[in-house]
Amino acid sequence: METVAARFFRAESALFFSSGYLANFAVLTTLLQKGDLIVIDRSVHVITREAARACRAKVTEVPHNDVQAIDGAIAAWRTAGGKGHAWIAVESLYSMDGDHAPLAEIAALADRRDAFLFIDEAHATGVFGPDGRGLAHHLEGRENVLVLHSCGKALGCFGALVTAPSVLREFLVNHCLPFMYATAPSPLIAVAVTEALAILRDEPERRAHLAELVSFANKTILDRCGIEPSGSHIVPVIIGDNSRAMAIAAALQARGFDLRGIRPPTVPVGTSRLRISLTLNVKKTDVSNMVEALIEELESNAV
Repeated sequence: METVAARFFRAESALFFSSGYLANFAVLTTLLQKGDLIVIDRSVHVITREAARACRAKVTEVPHNDVQAIDGAIAAWRTAGGKGHAWIAVESLYSMDGDHAPLAEIAALADRRDAFLFIDEAHATGVFGPDGRGLAHHLEGRENVLVLHSCGKALGCFGALVTAPSVLREFLVNHCLPFMYATAPSPLIAVAVTEALAILRDEPERRAHLAELVSFANKTILDRCGIEPSGSHIVPVIIGDNSRAMAIAAALQARGFDLRGIRPPTVPVGTSRLRISLTLNVKKTDVSNMVEALIEELESNAV
């Protein structure tokens, strides 16, 4: 399955982990060494943030999608005597905001600064790119790029694949304790993931249908609610207050709409939100009905 996945994503090699959390933690705590630097986007998922803090490298957070801030952080570290490797950790599609990272600019910066780039594609795999290969598809195979692809979400299985240069994969296989001592996945999972990748390749109409639904939903939410669209299948509705966000989420769930309330520590304090996540299991009429219910509940639960 790993060989099939590496071929599918146009990477040199791939390594399977039993969960996305484990993959994030394992990669960052194994590859980053004392004396290294990791620069993380302030909006990366909490699991990436915690993995970075658990590693031996110096950690610097920068404002969201601020390429100049990443550059400045690496430059300042070098000026202060930093001699190890620099790493940059981003999501290609941010899981709580639904917006894209400027990957081309960040990759160019990584090349210029001789840095490694770790990209979490969890919410882009299966949705964007040729054959659903994600937003970082054009960066796969580079010697300084590692990409995490969730096998849950669009692939409908579980676990995660990390694509990487072969030398880094071999280092993980031989030094990564979370990989070495975790229970091996069932062969049935390998078969399921392989089939999921084949479906991505052979059934592009699924992505086309989702793209049409996403366009409709983003426009409807903008027109009816005045909420700026994310442009993706993840649309956040920022509420702010924890209790109000969870109350509105519960009210919408009681009405049959599976919108989740998201609060700290998953998102920063003061940015609790409703997270609309679109899938092929809904129709345009469902989206329209959800938006009308959302408007009513926002008014009913006004501050």
